[in-house]
Amino acid sequence: MRSYKVRDLLRIRNGKDHKALKPGKIPVYGSGGLMRYVDKYLYDQESILLPRKGTLSNIQWVNEPFWTVDTIYYTEINTTLVDGYYLFCYLINLDLSKLNSGTGVPSMTFEAYYDIEVKLPELSIQKKVSNYLKSIKEKIELNNHINSELEAMAKTIYDYWFVQFDFPDKNGKPYKSSGGKMVWNEELKREVPEGWDDGELKDIANITMGQSPPGESYNENGIGEVFYQGCTDFGLRFPSVRQFTTEPSRFAKKGDILLSVRAPVGTMNIALNKCCIGRGLAALNSKNKCTPYLYEVLKNLKQVFDRRNTDGTTFGAITKDDLFSLKVVIPTVEILNSFSEILNPVFEKQNIIALENQQLASLRDWLLPMLMNGQVKVGKNSTAKAYAQTQDEELSMAAEDGAEYKTKKKS
Repeated sequence: MRSYKVRDLLRIRNGKDHKALKPGKIPVYGSGGLMRYVDKYLYDQESILLPRKGTLSNIQWVNEPFWTVDTIYYTEINTTLVDGYYLFCYLINLDLSKLNSGTGVPSMTFEAYYDIEVKLPELSIQKKVSNYLKSIKEKIELNNHINSELEAMAKTIYDYWFVQFDFPDKNGKPYKSSGGKMVWNEELKREVPEGWDDGELKDIANITMGQSPPGESYNENGIGEVFYQGCTDFGLRFPSVRQFTTEPSRFAKKGDILLSVRAPVGTMNIALNKCCIGRGLAALNSKNKCTPYLYEVLKNLKQVFDRRNTDGTTFGAITKDDLFSLKVVIPTVEILNSFSEILNPVFEKQNIIALENQQLASLRDWLLPMLMNGQVKVGKNSTAKAYAQTQDEELSMAAEDGAEYKTKKKS
């Protein structure tokens, strides 16, 4: 390992105002992330984006033409000494808060960054480590893209069937568009297909409202039951485990939909395992064994939840009575069963993919500091490879037959 200062490895440049730029395909980044797309770029090489103001931990990596605003620096990388992605991974593991020079909003100067000491192995080793970590990153991004496509497909089918009422009729044709009989429903204030009914959310879902255990029972040492107070730990699909409680009171079961009932109302995740839920959450599962239908119903109720978030109170919230009594349309059993046959496998596939991403992220986070300080090496018989193989084997067991989404308990 050889020690360098960041000034030896990077040239830091200021971002510029973007307001005069026209819409286009070039991403504009600020300290909070992607802001918009424009028609011109400020720099077109790989770059590490370093926050100047705001969230100092949000260091970003870009490998396409881009523009940055004045809340974030971009960098020109000295590729003769350092692999850019390796240095990015190194920097995101540092605690930059102690270098903060701002009295109000956190901020960083050129010199604060330039004086950071970095220990690097040979460039060839950096590139091996970088390529390994990039492969994990690219797999996670691919999985996220697949799940986004599956999510969009599920929404499209739901909208056709339960919003536009163009589910397949007995002849396989779209019901409403083909002249299927519609009747006025006074409760819903709209026409619905003949044979359909109105109801409330409690008619299609088993709902458990969360209840917070005593504060002194909370811990982050793995003692007791996994606990989610609200949506703070929510991910793209599953929440991450951070907090536990030794005095659990209300539970969500594995596979339940976790719904935020306090600001922001309507945010959802899936319970990966049994867990305790606090007053910021409700747990729901389908009475008709069709979780995808219930999930889409809740997404479709987002407009109601959004109004709760802007009611003018200190924070948005929805009460138990309001949640239970939300109006919903209730299709025939035959239509719901047909929907389940199509969407249940899709929903399970999304769960499996999301679980794989959790395991890949765990692999990355476990490896990152060890790779940076040389505790493990990337190679044919490396610890990194062995760990990755173990994770793959566990994922294969979890995904067998597409029926379960769980991790193998480690002894």
